[in-house]
Amino acid sequence: MRLLPALLMVLATAICTIACSEDKRETISISADPETFPTMRTTNVSTVISDSGYTRYHITTPLWLMFEEATEPHWNFPEGMFIVKLDNDMKEDGTFTSDTATFFSNKKLWQFDRNVRMRNVDGDRFLTQQLFWDQNAHKVYSDSFIHIERSDRIIEGYGFESNENMTTYTVRRPSAILPTAGFTRARTDGPGAPRADTIQPPQPTATAPTDSIKE
Repeated sequence: MRLLPALLMVLATAICTIACSEDKRETISISADPETFPTMRTTNVSTVISDSGYTRYHITTPLWLMFEEATEPHWNFPEGMFIVKLDNDMKEDGTFTSDTATFFSNKKLWQFDRNVRMRNVDGDRFLTQQLFWDQNAHKVYSDSFIHIERSDRIIEGYGFESNENMTTYTVRRPSAILPTAGFTRARTDGPGAPRADTIQPPQPTATAPTDSIKE
């Protein structure tokens, strides 16, 4: 019986040694570049974004990569995304899609690239190759070429700035303003008519306005 405490002490020490050894074996240090190795990878995403107690956006995307440990924390959507904007009654208030997108989480800044297409609540359609959405400043802007289709006219130009709803906007350097009816006839008449998603450039004799257009 006098040996029992000593045996228990030896057994406890052995168990502790084994447990500590196992802990060390399970702790593995993985070296990964936070700039290229995502902290989270999610596929077939369908999620909503809320603001001020209301659901504002419904986002769907095939692939969502989060790089929260990067020098500039960001989310990447390399296979594109589709956004439906919702009003307070959960009715569709506009749509937005692009081939790729990046969200810089600290700045709350979105960058959309390639085939960026938007439609606002009035049915106006916008097409450009790069667009930025600053959520802090509540504005959308671009320095790229932009094509706008309204019910009454077609507007094209370089440089664009708008509110988040895409209802009040400015084209900084307009290059073409065409009536919608004339635009429709030009793209459908004759065997050599351009495709429906193109627009004829203005003729050299045409005079394009040089000031900004504010809608």
